[in-house]
Amino acid sequence: MFDLLIIMFERVGMIVAVAFILTRFRFFQNMVHQDLLDRRQEMTAILFFGLFGIFGTYFGVALDMQTLHFKNMSLDLTTDEAIANSRVIGVVVAGLLGGYRLGIGAGLIAGIHRMSLGGFTAISCGISTIISGVLAGYFYKKGKHTSLLTAFLIGAFAETVQMLLILLIADPFPKALSLVQAIGLPMILANGIGTALFMLIAYNVLSDQEKVTALQAQKTLRIADQTVGYLRTGMNKETASAVCKILLDELRPGAVAMTDKTDILAFIGNEKGSVQGPIQTDITRQVIQNGELIVADLFEQFGNSCSSTFSAVVIAPLKTRNETVGTLKLYYPSRKAITDVTTELIAGLAELLSNQLEIAEADHAYQLAKEAEIQALQAQISPHFLFNSMNIIISLIRTNPDEARKLLSSLSYFLRQNLEGTTAKMVTLQQELAHVEAYLQIEEARFVDKLKVCIDAEPSIMQEKIPPLTLQPLVENAITHGIKDMDHNSIVYIAIEDTVNGICITVEDNGKGIEQARLNILGTEQVSSEKGTGLGLFNVNRRLIMSFGKESALAIVSVPNERTRISFQIPKSEVSRQNE
Repeated sequence: MFDLLIIMFERVGMIVAVAFILTRFRFFQNMVHQDLLDRRQEMTAILFFGLFGIFGTYFGVALDMQTLHFKNMSLDLTTDEAIANSRVIGVVVAGLLGGYRLGIGAGLIAGIHRMSLGGFTAISCGISTIISGVLAGYFYKKGKHTSLLTAFLIGAFAETVQMLLILLIADPFPKALSLVQAIGLPMILANGIGTALFMLIAYNVLSDQEKVTALQAQKTLRIADQTVGYLRTGMNKETASAVCKILLDELRPGAVAMTDKTDILAFIGNEKGSVQGPIQTDITRQVIQNGELIVADLFEQFGNSCSSTFSAVVIAPLKTRNETVGTLKLYYPSRKAITDVTTELIAGLAELLSNQLEIAEADHAYQLAKEAEIQALQAQISPHFLFNSMNIIISLIRTNPDEARKLLSSLSYFLRQNLEGTTAKMVTLQQELAHVEAYLQIEEARFVDKLKVCIDAEPSIMQEKIPPLTLQPLVENAITHGIKDMDHNSIVYIAIEDTVNGICITVEDNGKGIEQARLNILGTEQVSSEKGTGLGLFNVNRRLIMSFGKESALAIVSVPNERTRISFQIPKSEVSRQNE
């Protein structure tokens, strides 16, 4: 029995090794990550796991009941032979990962094949294989991973059922009993452990893939957060140098460079050289001309004349409106250091930086057109906010799908209202408040147990009208600048009140306040600083004055480390006055 146990573990080791290969298949990844396969994927999975069961049969050993000697499997068994095998592993795994249909389908394929081989246990082993698929399907947990202990117990129990069926069906009984005594315990242990190991390898490999993907996404979002403040002002030597430094710190290549169509704007890295000057290489010109990413071996390009300490480079195009306006270049010490993941990440970053350049170009166009009243507010939808929102939704998709759907709906409404705000001249207070509430739902999910929002609005005046995108920038300012660094007890208070002089709208936070020097000019002009430009307040204030007069200008009161209160008044409509 001990010898058979060793042999079975050797066979199971080969079977489990296939599990690693299996994780490369798309249908298997879908079974683990999703809960629903399309018809083609399902048929592929059934066929694969059925063949996997057949593979387990042929990797078993044949036992001659006359001599009690083991030998390698052959295509046909005599009436005195039976098989010690790991067939049930593939069938049980199919049921645990895909449910009844996959378990039964794989069981039928492997079971019918076993019957065709003959031997005095052919019928009992074939039937037990099908039952194993049904049993595993019963323990299938939609949307959840099966624990390793459960996988072991199910695999062991499935093999136990096979031993019982051999005793009940196989004939003659004395021969069946001798067989079960010889192979029962080794097969139960080996197949239980094999099933658990199969699941362990599958889950671990796919989990590692998820971690790599998550880290890459996190790194991309972090880079986006750091670079957005630079490229939104345009691509020049100063901003290119800052972006290159960020990329060098985050990605750790040998060097990073940015160019426009003709000149090198910045070069940051381990190799000393000029940070400016005309483009010298043909491969850079090729990227600018073709607009496609290139991975190049510098020694192949320049031979011994290459004096660089780097031997490989990835060059990605930077585009605005589908026109290449420059390149992003990352240098590496060897070609081996550039993996598929690396090139995919660089391509994504180039697209991200291109989008930021397009935003900068759009901002510049707005200024030239002198339509900053509405469009500049639309530009305040920062990529930082969008990336944070998407990151929150992605993290909730698996843990709280209902909340993820709710936030996605809020984000959709928020973006739609921003888009509509570019055409509408006036909206009701009710519409503006709904826009703010959509924004706050996303921010409250981001600042879990940190942010408290209080809204006090009188229903009787909610049909009064104001310029679109007036209230939301004030609330965003309170969150991003006022309470940003607070760990708890952050409060944003919004009030819409009917007063004698008109309708008073107030946004107040209990954050860090505003310095007096900055407070004196906020709302009256743009303010350049590390904390922002004040463009949102500037445009809100200008549009209020243009719509209602100087009496509706923003009033800002701030106490350092205590609170900031921004308020304004709008006149009542004739209908409201007549109803008083």
